[in-house]
Amino acid sequence: MKLFRMAAVLVVLAGPAYAQMPNINLMQDGPSKSPEEKAAEAERDKAYKETLKKIPDSKASNDPWGGMRSDPPKQPAAKASAATSAPKKKSGTAAN
Repeated sequence: MKLFRMAAVLVVLAGPAYAQMPNINLMQDGPSKSPEEKAAEAERDKAYKETLKKIPDSKASNDPWGGMRSDPPKQPAAKASAATSAPKKKSGTAAN
């Protein structure tokens, strides 16, 4: 009975290790292709590459919520810098 249990434990532990073994394929490419099949594959590849060239580049933003955001109003840079650099005149009395 102990021998049966030990064999069962070994089988259970060896299963995952066996699953990690690399799959060895002795026929790397399979049967070679005929010249007609090679020419047909080259024609398909050429047509595929030409089709990819016809697709236009997407330059627009892909932001579905872009129209929902509100940007603050932009002020011209010249007015903003001139207003901050000029000293402000105070009205009223000078004795504070």
